Amino acid sequence: MAAERRILVTGGAGFIGSNLVHYLLGQAGADHGVTISKVVNLDKLTYAGNRSSLAKLDGDARHVFVQGDIQDAELFGKLLKEHDINAVMHLAAESHVDRSIDSPEEFIFTNFVGTFRLLHTALQHHRERQKEGKDDFRFLHVSTDEVFGSLSPTDPAFSETTPYAPNSPYSASKAGSDHLARAYVHTYKMPLVTTNCSNNYGPFQFPEKLMPLMIQKVLRGEKLPVYGDGTNVRDWLYVEDHCRGLTLALLKGEIGETYNIGGKCEMKNIDVVHAIIAAVNAERPDLKRDPKELITFVKDRPGHDRRYAIDCSKIGRELGWEPQETFDSGMRKTVRWYLDNSEWINEIERKYQLQRLGQG
Repeated sequence: MAAERRILVTGGAGFIGSNLVHYLLGQAGADHGVTISKVVNLDKLTYAGNRSSLAKLDGDARHVFVQGDIQDAELFGKLLKEHDINAVMHLAAESHVDRSIDSPEEFIFTNFVGTFRLLHTALQHHRERQKEGKDDFRFLHVSTDEVFGSLSPTDPAFSETTPYAPNSPYSASKAGSDHLARAYVHTYKMPLVTTNCSNNYGPFQFPEKLMPLMIQKVLRGEKLPVYGDGTNVRDWLYVEDHCRGLTLALLKGEIGETYNIGGKCEMKNIDVVHAIIAAVNAERPDLKRDPKELITFVKDRPGHDRRYAIDCSKIGRELGWEPQETFDSGMRKTVRWYLDNSEWINEIERKYQLQRLGQG
């Protein structure tokens, strides 16, 4: 592996992407013994992408932000060549299940067609660099546990060998992109690694998602809408733990392999909501919010998967990764961040007038 990395991140102004960019230009070098000399950040700046999430990097010459679409192969190829990129971390995606139910076509074009164009352009870049005697290129394809479908309460957790069974237009589009990534490894010998993660939470998350949405509603004393009976189960992963896992998979993962990254924290949605209320009350004891007065159950979403659970033993066994945050410690950090950065979330809410429920 090259000691120096020039990384292009797609979707780097989104939730996970912005946290990843901060991590790459911060703690990643010490954690992984690598020099990251440049991060080119390609983001379309749709509803989920926000330049304000990158404000602390203003003036950092290592960070180059470019507004653009991953379907624009010409732009992508130009950036790869101009900056002699030797690693791509592909996170850009339409990711909200409710939106995919309402408007599935844009998910197909972004998640499937966009990924195809990235893969094909990156392959040409890799081959050109090989002709120049440079053979250090790597591509990380970042996916989701939703491609595996739904589990019953007694089913074993998703592993890297679990058959795909996507149940929403979002997860189907991501499953398709995963299959394209696999095909490019086996057909074209693309130096690529894939990761599938569980539900992330933490700073800079778009406020229609469960955690920031519920935190804001608790602060305002508004009703907290919970789908169905609230017993849908998700595995929760603190976003910085995910960023460490992604970087490790990029640098040390075996070509062609897939690594599941999970938080080892299965929780029912209703229990997560109770934990959010408790965490807000701990940080703002003056509010004293009563869960009985806030929580209200609403009609379930179509095709709502019952349970996700990640078996992340492979990345632990082969690459030495483990989540560092417990749910309690991650939740405290998350609530504290949103309390300390209320203007960030208020600005986004004003812009988009969010009404979504936000449950994964």
